[in-house]
Amino acid sequence: MRLFCTLFCLVLLGSGHALAVKVDTVDTYSSSMKKTIKAVVMTPDSYTTGSEFPVVYLLHGYSGNYSDWPKKAPGVGRLADTQQIIIVCADGNFGSWYFDSPVDPTFKYETYVANELVAWVDSHYKTVKSRQGRAITGLSMGGHGALYLAFRHQDVFGAAGSMSGGVDIRPFPNNWDMAKRLGTYAQSPENWEKNTVINLLHLLTPGALALFVDCGTEDFFFKVNNNLHEKLLERNIAHDYTTRPGGHNWVYWNTAITYQILFMRQYFDRAAAAK
Repeated sequence: MRLFCTLFCLVLLGSGHALAVKVDTVDTYSSSMKKTIKAVVMTPDSYTTGSEFPVVYLLHGYSGNYSDWPKKAPGVGRLADTQQIIIVCADGNFGSWYFDSPVDPTFKYETYVANELVAWVDSHYKTVKSRQGRAITGLSMGGHGALYLAFRHQDVFGAAGSMSGGVDIRPFPNNWDMAKRLGTYAQSPENWEKNTVINLLHLLTPGALALFVDCGTEDFFFKVNNNLHEKLLERNIAHDYTTRPGGHNWVYWNTAITYQILFMRQYFDRAAAAK
């Protein structure tokens, strides 16, 4: 597939030196949904001379798109360079919740992100082509999506994170188009029960995934994130859990993403050292 837009971002570091982060806006294709879907791919300055780079897949929230992260968190490009990783900003449509919808066959964003997009990126970029070189995180709807996809596709992703994630969708049956993707909670409760992250912990074994959950104390998702933390503790599933004052907004996420990317970089380093 062609790259239809390429630009270079100069990112100024505290030292005053500029790093050239290449940002590609690309056309990918989903055979499951039979359509072209855009994504943003950020590569570090050393990409042309390096060999293979680990990849962090970054998911947007409800009502957003693939361009949200580079537009609203401009420091993300700097993180690709300083941490020597590729960052892929995926598109999850206006409100897919990153499911393969059981009621709408035009929404197959689990298949797209976990299978089709990963395969596309691996075929077009110099990537570490194993779970040890892939991580996924996101905000809000994308926080749910990142954990959902990582739990269900542990052969694809080795690390996962969530920022202000909707990690239990059941308390919000009338919100954010979820009923369009799953049917109403009243009529199709089984769809909700089996597609909410907090009910997927049976898929995990201790040490299977590196996990980092982050949510602000003033966030409307704080309670469900705290519940997820408690259930992970009950099951002896190691994870990092961070809370701090903050709400459901880009001020919080601009800070959170720095810690998420550092966590992923540390996972990649441990995985490489263990080989």
